[in-house]
Amino acid sequence: MSWSGARDKLWGMESSFKLHGGAAAGSSAVLLLFAALTWLPGTLPLTGSKWPMVAIAVLLFPICIAAVVRMLLSGADRHSIWLAFRCLPGRGQAVLGALAVSGVVLLFFSTAGSGNRQAPEVKDGRYFVFEVTPEARGTIEVSYSQYEAVLENEQRFMLAIPSALFAGAAYVVFAAGELRRADVRCRSS
Repeated sequence: MSWSGARDKLWGMESSFKLHGGAAAGSSAVLLLFAALTWLPGTLPLTGSKWPMVAIAVLLFPICIAAVVRMLLSGADRHSIWLAFRCLPGRGQAVLGALAVSGVVLLFFSTAGSGNRQAPEVKDGRYFVFEVTPEARGTIEVSYSQYEAVLENEQRFMLAIPSALFAGAAYVVFAAGELRRADVRCRSS
């Protein structure tokens, strides 16, 4: 399909679907970028703040709930949703697929790399993590480098989950938008 054909197909979708799906896909990409930044030396600047997670939650729930509602209102089954996704332009499919796969891979790596430690915290200038092995379950003191590794891994995990959910919401919204576009086209002809 030529670029103009793909453009016409995407522009034929209602703007609310494009805005909703774009917000979900953009949020997924930003969270993936932040998660990737945790592999750089040092910690992210907003490590101690609670507001980034609050902001993610404030965006995540309305976007995902609205995506599910849009899909339920379309009345489509899973096969129809997949066919609608396949009707999207190839670049759109590739971007959504890359976001979803990246989020899942990042989630896998953060889960596999966490070892048996979680919940890093600082008390009186000392670094503690929660050890979850059955033999030594409880809070233990660790070095700063171990604390930082657990903290970064926990950040990756906490950013990968909403990133994958946002990617899923974008998939659902764009598929619902394509179903709606096709439905309008069939009714008008």
